[in-house]
Amino acid sequence: MSRYKNIMTLDEFTIQQLRLFPHATGELSGLLRGIGLAAKQVNHEVNRAGIADILGAAGAVNVQGEEVQKLDVYANNVFIEVLRSGINCAGIVSEENEEAVIFDDTRSNASKYILLMDPIDGSGNIDINISIGSIFSVYRRLSPIGQPATLEDFLQKGIKQVAAGYVIYGSSTMLVYATRRGVNGFTLDNSIGEFYLSHPGLKIPARGKFYSFDNCYYNQVAPEIRRYVDYCMSVEENKTGPYSNRYYGCMVADTHRNLLKGGIFFYPAVAGKPDGKLRLCYECNPMAFITEVAGGKATNGRERILDIQPRHIHQRSPLFIGSEEMMEEVHQFMK
Repeated sequence: MSRYKNIMTLDEFTIQQLRLFPHATGELSGLLRGIGLAAKQVNHEVNRAGIADILGAAGAVNVQGEEVQKLDVYANNVFIEVLRSGINCAGIVSEENEEAVIFDDTRSNASKYILLMDPIDGSGNIDINISIGSIFSVYRRLSPIGQPATLEDFLQKGIKQVAAGYVIYGSSTMLVYATRRGVNGFTLDNSIGEFYLSHPGLKIPARGKFYSFDNCYYNQVAPEIRRYVDYCMSVEENKTGPYSNRYYGCMVADTHRNLLKGGIFFYPAVAGKPDGKLRLCYECNPMAFITEVAGGKATNGRERILDIQPRHIHQRSPLFIGSEEMMEEVHQFMK
């Protein structure tokens, strides 16, 4: 007898959701299944790290000025080729490509969706066997169906997202995605290569025990941010603070923990990086969409992330994201 008698696979779940909308075409479901397929391939290589030649730097620098890791290159190629070979995506913006990758062929031009993504978040962690992730964001294209996608398709406000999600490669591999109907998590059974629904209807707790901040920037952030960090640690009172610091160097890992347990993650403007480090279109927006659907909040310190109009595909933004009460708390300090 199957151990998973009452658990749905990712494919079964997307088909079930499709049936709720009589006029749906199934393209979004197909796109999500394609993302799941690419994630399985990346997961296979991640699990072979140390055996396969995917550790370390690839000897190049990306458009962000960051050293490219071998796994960055591999994952980027896998996601692009899997989605290019499908029929549900008209093009991709990736952290690893300076320009948008337009799938200019008859099948792809007939697709109504485009994708933005960070193929590997926290790729430096793979050398030391710590969690890494992939982030994706789906929009309905603005350009005419039947023609190639355009840059305008990729420069939409985050509030226009149709779906967003991430894959976390950790002690187990999970695919978490959100539509306006809710947030659901699927865990990969490596023995048969299927994602199973394991975390239905995810809701972020209103408050948690953790804050995620890279303390090496403590002296490079605004005074109000330092005061909030002091409050978190209760430095001024010389006692244990209300929160513990957990920072993985991988936003997917930190945000995933906060989604399940409650908490706050922030990467503010720092000296030399007035716009922060994270990319608005394919890091901040998808994570903000997931968090808001789950009941949390996400801002750049002044305004809602999802309301910001992107100017270019690799635009950066400060980010404060997490449990509702903790977000209200940090904004009181920033006033």
